[in-house]
Amino acid sequence: MSPTDQQSRALAFLRISIGLLFLIFAEYKLTSTKFIWGGMAQYIRQFLNQGSYPFIRPLLRDIILPHAVFFGALVSISELLIALSFLTGVLIHGASLCGLILMLLLLFSSNYPGPDSLPGSSSVPLSSTLFSPSVLSLC
Repeated sequence: MSPTDQQSRALAFLRISIGLLFLIFAEYKLTSTKFIWGGMAQYIRQFLNQGSYPFIRPLLRDIILPHAVFFGALVSISELLIALSFLTGVLIHGASLCGLILMLLLLFSSNYPGPDSLPGSSSVPLSSTLFSPSVLSLC
């Protein structure tokens, strides 16, 4: 097998794995109406109370929270479309961009370590911010 074939297989495996993760997250949100009809608002309130990055607080408080049902449905359907795109290999670049934006919004909406912490410092490793339970629970 040539190196090009090996790289293609590795990227396909990675793409399908990420697609399955997004499918699991979307399935959780779409099979139960709890996330769309109240769960999203509960998560946003929790993020506002427990610490979100200061620059994203106005977006969460003034735009997303009053329209939590709409944004809950939008997040759920977006995750499903990203998953289908990754699993089928269709429109990968657009789905990757949408997934990146979604993940960055989730990251900055939660786990603000505070003004005294520096990202990547020994007290707050970046990996604990990226893979924290509150970020993963919204995925």
